[in-house]
Amino acid sequence: MDIGWFDLLMLIFASFRFTRLIVDDLILEWIRQPFLKVVTTMDNNGHKEEWLEPKGMIGELISCQWCVGVWSALLMTAVYLFVPYGQVALLILAIAGLQSIIYEWSER
Repeated sequence: MDIGWFDLLMLIFASFRFTRLIVDDLILEWIRQPFLKVVTTMDNNGHKEEWLEPKGMIGELISCQWCVGVWSALLMTAVYLFVPYGQVALLILAIAGLQSIIYEWSER
């Protein structure tokens, strides 16, 4: 299989964006919420600290960027190879992925 540089970059950025959508973005928080629990503790100075802990195997899988990244790459490659006009959706995700990287860099 011969994938050109443009298509490879498109797959990389689309996979990045899809992974971030699943693991971090607020728009899909409702999917993650049943599989995560909020843990609250107080530090020595009386400040409250909160973080999310995964519940069970599904919680582990959807909160791990490395895990979701592998499945995302598999899905993006399948869309690229087998879905007619799937490259349009991949291109949109890729543009959004690169845009989010640029946004993060510009905020520093």
